[in-house]
Amino acid sequence: MKNLILLSLICSFALLSFKPVANKFPSLSLKTLDGKSCELNQKFSKNKLTVISFWATWCSPCKKELDAMSSHYSEWQKKGIEVVAVTIDDIQQVNKVKPMVQQKSWGYTILSDANKDSLKKLGFQSIPQTFVVDANGQILYTHSGYTPGDEHELEKKLMSFL
Repeated sequence: MKNLILLSLICSFALLSFKPVANKFPSLSLKTLDGKSCELNQKFSKNKLTVISFWATWCSPCKKELDAMSSHYSEWQKKGIEVVAVTIDDIQQVNKVKPMVQQKSWGYTILSDANKDSLKKLGFQSIPQTFVVDANGQILYTHSGYTPGDEHELEKKLMSFL
């Protein structure tokens, strides 16, 4: 009986501390690599699905994930799927982004969040962090980290949402 009461208390505290992931992607005002303001959420309605990948130049798994997505990107575009890569490099490092993107030939939209507002609004702490959002801005899927092959799982998820 004592164990049952203790288990009930533990479950109650766990439920009270549980914070569900927001279903709607928050409004984010970001910068293009040319320094122009861009509202990320306005891009969603133009696509069936949008993949948003948060990354940084110093993050090796992030670059591997973006390279892997790049190999699928042209096929995804044909199906109405857009990729937006948002760098969280700070103001001192953001000047490394444009040369890296050009060297890697990433064709998707690259935006900058040097203030890291996205981390605060979306509640994640590690990168790469990937979200799949529909045309209405609803978060359908999220994934943290990268290991080779994750892009195939992402592609399966994307096809299941179409």
